[in-house]
Amino acid sequence: MRPATLADLARTYGKPIPQTAPYDSFDQFQNCYRKIVKLIRTRSDLQRLVHEVVEDAAASGAVWIEPHFTPTTYAPTLGSIEEVLDLVLKTGNATGARLGVGFGLVLGASRNRDPHHAIALAQLAADYADRGVVTFGLTGDEAAAPPEAFEKAFMIAREANLIIAPHAGELAGAPSIQNAVDALSPNRIAHGVRAVEHPPLMKRLADEGTTLDVCLTSNHVLGVIKHLDEHPLPQLLKAGVPCSLGSDDPLLLETSLLMEYQIARSQLSLTDPQLAALASTSIQASGAPNELVTSAVADVKIWLDTRISRVPPAEHETAH
Repeated sequence: MRPATLADLARTYGKPIPQTAPYDSFDQFQNCYRKIVKLIRTRSDLQRLVHEVVEDAAASGAVWIEPHFTPTTYAPTLGSIEEVLDLVLKTGNATGARLGVGFGLVLGASRNRDPHHAIALAQLAADYADRGVVTFGLTGDEAAAPPEAFEKAFMIAREANLIIAPHAGELAGAPSIQNAVDALSPNRIAHGVRAVEHPPLMKRLADEGTTLDVCLTSNHVLGVIKHLDEHPLPQLLKAGVPCSLGSDDPLLLETSLLMEYQIARSQLSLTDPQLAALASTSIQASGAPNELVTSAVADVKIWLDTRISRVPPAEHETAH
């Protein structure tokens, strides 16, 4: 959500504007999220949110956007679960078509809810597998429940050919990632950056091609790392772990997709080839249609070739 939209909704409904970052704890972060969600009270509010999310992603240079979404957050207040999901997909696709941005959804179950809720959500995701839902995820506090409790839900999602992308290895360490890999066989892991604490796990992720969806500012703001220049992304890339780059929640973390790439270059000193690899992996590991993936990867290569051709020979050798 845009800060201006947050202020507008708070004013409309006579509520104080929730204070975003910094946060003293993950619980405080989640409480802020819940306050903001409660300001989405009509179908028009939700349409506005989706419309602006796609616009802002396009402004950052994205060609595909794949947000985490839980329709039960808004149902039944805004309609049935199916009606809410249809509304988001219709709005996202319409805005994306106008701006040249593809749109798909990650339906995210929560570790903080009964696993039976995850099963129902996985069945819904499977029903929408050919209508815009492309990925099934698992959010919430990693300490709330082990991934094994959600095996049945993820089996349903996998049988529907959905991408499997649970959160793990953000606030909890490498064992959380190991458990998620063993129990859920993910294609991607949201965050997963603490795999750097266990080299054999990094090797496994690299060997199995499991992509980590990395969000630099999120890890800093929520205390996973103390300083941005200490982020383990360069170590993960050096170990051969596929990584995408995303913004997590731009409002709550005061960032954007473009800012994340700028941070990767300026504070982590990633080279043009490394940035290009992040961009390519981001689209290749997504649920985007094959033709969009092919086109986007080709465009990234053109960008990289152009950048390299502009670098003087001596600098060219240093850049690689």
